[in-house]
Amino acid sequence: MAQLLIVDDEAHVVDRLAGTVDWKSIGIDQVYKAYSGYEALEQLHQFSIDIVITDIRMPGMSGLQLIAEINRQWPKTKSILLSGYSEFNYAKQAMQFQTEDYLLKPVKTADLLATVSRVLRKLEREWEEVISVQRISYTLKEHMPLLRANLLHELLQGKLWNRTVLREKMARLELGKEPWQSFSLMTVRMDDHLEGLSGAEEDLSWKEFAVANMAEELFGGRYALWHAKDSHDYLIFLLTLKQDAEGEDPGWLERTASVLQSAAHVYLKGKVSIMVSGTGAFPEDVPGIYNRSITAYRNRIGDEPEQFMRLEDEESETTAVQTLACLYEPPALIHLLEAARWEAVEERYKRIFEGVESGETTSEEQLLEIYLTIASAYAFIAHKNGRLLADTLGADYSRMTSALPIRTMHHLREWAFRTLKLLREDMAKETKDNRHSLIERIRRFIDENATRDLSLQLVADQVKLHPVYVSKVYKLETGENISDYIQRVKMEEAQSLLKHSDEKVYEIAARLGYQRPHSFISAFKKTFGMTPQEYRDGHLS
Repeated sequence: MAQLLIVDDEAHVVDRLAGTVDWKSIGIDQVYKAYSGYEALEQLHQFSIDIVITDIRMPGMSGLQLIAEINRQWPKTKSILLSGYSEFNYAKQAMQFQTEDYLLKPVKTADLLATVSRVLRKLEREWEEVISVQRISYTLKEHMPLLRANLLHELLQGKLWNRTVLREKMARLELGKEPWQSFSLMTVRMDDHLEGLSGAEEDLSWKEFAVANMAEELFGGRYALWHAKDSHDYLIFLLTLKQDAEGEDPGWLERTASVLQSAAHVYLKGKVSIMVSGTGAFPEDVPGIYNRSITAYRNRIGDEPEQFMRLEDEESETTAVQTLACLYEPPALIHLLEAARWEAVEERYKRIFEGVESGETTSEEQLLEIYLTIASAYAFIAHKNGRLLADTLGADYSRMTSALPIRTMHHLREWAFRTLKLLREDMAKETKDNRHSLIERIRRFIDENATRDLSLQLVADQVKLHPVYVSKVYKLETGENISDYIQRVKMEEAQSLLKHSDEKVYEIAARLGYQRPHSFISAFKKTFGMTPQEYRDGHLS
């Protein structure tokens, strides 16, 4: 359902249109009201407004100025002008500002509903075009290689996917034609500059593109390929045997990989090293085989160029030292803390400790590795927020300064969850304090500048924050809009001036930033139920 905003400095016009017109009959679910251009901008910052109906002549910000700002900040929002001024130049200006229509007061309800309904249908057609299957399919195909590579990169880094969700994602990326129940992994390392490419083509991406095309040509008849570049600048290929391929021949994969290495040497005038793995289960074995391949490059190949190697199954045999893969899987612990994803951090802790405690032995180095990783993440977050870790953790920080403060996995688990709770509470308190301080600064500025033509943008500039953030935080903390508070302060100032000064009503209106006395009188009556003069007469001694 759509949302509508009605803007007019004449409160009775806004209230009548908002309250008496059957907007739901044409698909308008929510109607918002604003009594000035500035208040309208505040509403636009807070809510997703589809259509704005605005008067032209308003104090402070005219309807045309409002529409210009809407076009700049919310280009999808449609505008309709409503005015009692029928001069042609206004209509001409309205067309320049790309308004959808120009209606004259007093407007008939049927005409207003017909106009808004037409604009709403136009908006729906525009969004239907944006989300059309044809357009999305075109965009998806255009970015398919990048999207495939991103998904593979996440698998290589050990991101856990629900199997059904992963299959659906692969199908959308046209990777679901084969069952992908098993796979082999091939790692290609560029060992030197490929001299066959020149000029702009010497860019690394061209080299990778050429090798990837060669691999597709050589392996594509028998295997489905899926490749990405990893953080080490290696080309990583996952290969799964096609359903219509002839019986398995383990030696074929290695022989063809050797052909790829030779082809790169002959036709690209360059050297590449290649490592081919055995078969693993998809997707659970992907990160393990990938990490073993990278380790084998470091331990077995080193810097020697143009090497070819099979990743032996023996590499997977357990050793005395086991890596804590879940401690480093993406998103990293630091990133989870930085995003304040507290539940995700707790879940990560549970998996880390369950994984370690399910093993046969727990080494002191594993304790130290977990402890240092968590402690360094805490320090990073605290310092990034301008805080001292000692202030946040208290006694637990003192324990951290000893050489090895925790000697058992049980104590480490308790420490991790306890300190996480302390960090979370400290950050929540700081956020609350910061917001409370911000509200005080906003109100102090408004109180001290009640006679100015105040706006959300002016307030936001004063506190040096974005108006959208200022508006939402103020509403969240106080339950009212900034415009409500500005109006209340102005009305309180008006009360004081009416009681204790001899200024005329129009002078008080000008002092409070109202360009037209009528607007001031209307606002005052809406607030207190009487005109300024009636209020003054009632308080004469």
